[in-house]
Amino acid sequence: MTIPVLTYSQKSQNSRVDNLAGNTDSIKYQATGEISASSISTRRDMDSLIEQTYRQIFFHAMSCDRDIYLESQLRSGYITMRDFVRGLLLSERFQQGYYQCSSNYRMVDQVVGRVLGRSVSGEGERLAWSIVIAERGFTNFVDQILESDEYMINFGYDGTPAQRGRLIAGRSTGDMPIYQKFPRYGEDWRNALIEREFVNKTFTTGGDLRSEMKSIVRKPPAWLIKSWLVLFAIGGFELARVILTIGISMVRN
Repeated sequence: MTIPVLTYSQKSQNSRVDNLAGNTDSIKYQATGEISASSISTRRDMDSLIEQTYRQIFFHAMSCDRDIYLESQLRSGYITMRDFVRGLLLSERFQQGYYQCSSNYRMVDQVVGRVLGRSVSGEGERLAWSIVIAERGFTNFVDQILESDEYMINFGYDGTPAQRGRLIAGRSTGDMPIYQKFPRYGEDWRNALIEREFVNKTFTTGGDLRSEMKSIVRKPPAWLIKSWLVLFAIGGFELARVILTIGISMVRN
């Protein structure tokens, strides 16, 4: 018996505020998500949409990361932009670069931010979707996000996912981009990679693990320390001279 998706309270966010001006002037898409693939008339526009989708999902994608088969299907009209996004999320590139080096909680942040264009609504939403990933798998989680009313209302079948945010007086930009909030992997994965590298090096070379771990925090070279001390002394001397000069001039006046 599968557990239904837990209910969670919505959190006040910039992206959830309705259009206050009665038109599109108060809504800012940091990438134009309202353009539809069905209305594309030139190859250049289609290329732009595909590049925009790659940036939204991967932030940047090298030529080896591109899925030529999915691109061909999209250009030929066999799949929609929503299907293209689903293919990128389930691709080997995303699996290896994001899913395998992130916890379920972090994957919820990543997918909700990149696909729905907003941050999660607190710990409640993060917990609800992480349970879905743990019980039904990542593919089911992606399908539920792409089939949700929120995604369909904002992007539909042919819209390009984009970060959503309302224009606020005094701010020319919306919220911080998701790829700046959540890099590809966190500190826990980075530390695990460092520890794994030291362990592998120890077993292959027969060295001492403790000494290898200490090398990451070893002292800098002596000449570098001396150079820094000399520069610090010169800076302190110049600062004292300036203060003394100002004090003497004030006394004389």
